Amino acid sequence: MANTPTAVIYRMILPDHTCPFGVRAKQMLEQHGFTVDDRILGSRDEVDAFEAEQGVSTTPQIFIGGECVGGSDDLEAYLADRHQD
Repeated sequence: MANTPTAVIYRMILPDHTCPFGVRAKQMLEQHGFTVDDRILGSRDEVDAFEAEQGVSTTPQIFIGGECVGGSDDLEAYLADRHQD
């Protein structure tokens, strides 16, 4: 059995807004064969607390191998670099 890479994504899905960058990041991970641990931030308070705890100003935030890759643009660059190896 192949070792499937896993990623943790923290993304915002509020009652009146789903972050399109979080949707995009999750799709990119799935397209690249990652098992995604999807952590939904469902309120503005949860988003604000996560951002304060992590020292970031945006969501989504993606973690691969315990390391923070960053947001969706950072993930896109990470995946591009990964395929050049």
